[in-house]
Amino acid sequence: MKQDFKYAALPVMFGFFVMGFCDVVGITVAHVKEDLLTGFGQDYQDTLSNLIPVALFSMFLIFSIPTGMLMNKIGRKKTVLLSNVLTIGAMFIPLIDYSFGMALLAFAVLGIANTILQVSLNPLLSNVVRGEQLTSSLTIGQFVKAVSSFSAPFIAAFAAGYFNNWQYIFPIYAVITLLATLWLSFTSIEEEVNTERPSSFKEVVSLLGDKTILLLFLGILFVVGVDVGMNTASPKILMERCGLNAIEAGYGPSVYFALRTFGAFSGAFILSRMAPQKFYQISMVIAVLALGALLVVSDKTGIFILYGVIGFFIANVFAIIFGMALKAQPDKANEISGLMITGVFGGAIIPFAMGLLSDFLSSQIGAVIIILLSASYLLISAFALKVNQKTPQVVEENIVEV
Repeated sequence: MKQDFKYAALPVMFGFFVMGFCDVVGITVAHVKEDLLTGFGQDYQDTLSNLIPVALFSMFLIFSIPTGMLMNKIGRKKTVLLSNVLTIGAMFIPLIDYSFGMALLAFAVLGIANTILQVSLNPLLSNVVRGEQLTSSLTIGQFVKAVSSFSAPFIAAFAAGYFNNWQYIFPIYAVITLLATLWLSFTSIEEEVNTERPSSFKEVVSLLGDKTILLLFLGILFVVGVDVGMNTASPKILMERCGLNAIEAGYGPSVYFALRTFGAFSGAFILSRMAPQKFYQISMVIAVLALGALLVVSDKTGIFILYGVIGFFIANVFAIIFGMALKAQPDKANEISGLMITGVFGGAIIPFAMGLLSDFLSSQIGAVIIILLSASYLLISAFALKVNQKTPQVVEENIVEV
């Protein structure tokens, strides 16, 4: 550990709570579909409402690698603070005008902010946590993010009940982000001085020539696709199969994120006793089986149980994959971080594909099929990473040691 964890790591960990604000997209999609798209034909409502996560997560494709390059110039802490300022601004856009266009704009700005945050926060954590503690610390960060995601439907329900408007969740988030900004601003964090020439965009992309990095990059793309897919589809499935309204169905993501939160918390202990890749394999076998069951289960209790199982076993996959990538080429941590976070673009393309297939089938079964296919890649890669790895021995040892 490079610095005093108590004083330096806590405000960094709080940044993971702000990172979780992007998961409000799940309940927002359900509300926008109910509030703003009822005038559109039934054949297009899922496709249009799923443009909101597309607006958010497409920003990861555009801004991830430039953010990694920006970090080399201004430092990790300043980059995190920049993301917080953009987050605060994004939170007030829906209050100016609650329309479909403004909702898209708000989540596009939030996507830029969250891209910058996800690229910079993980490397910043590596400045206060060292060596073998990094993967478990990244898992704890995902636990904090999951707490934030889990809280979103309850905060929205509170805003709807107390302020008579669920949209007041956004200024609540703005205040929390402001507190996080002030705390980090007054915390001293020592960063390494980068004396090497910053990598170009082409050089960062060329890292995908490493087969292990490529497999891990695609793993990030699909695990985020599964996560965002579950977030956006879970309330719609309950509305379609159980006849719940948007507020009631909003507890579907809460169950998913509650067990995802518990899974991330448990993962910090499990990963200290089990090889990450082994845990990755076990997690994906169970998650794929649960998603297969979700194709046919229509009972409300059964659906909630499946949400919990999927959330628990998907919880640590992102941290495991990201930790592997950072350990594979630690001298390129900023560039690897930017490259891996580009894979969060999966949160745009997977829900869009879900919307198209759901509208085509006139059923949320289409959404579940897309999520299941994404999880199937993760299942395959969990085993293929070990078998197909052809990187130098030092990289192999780094991956095993994560």
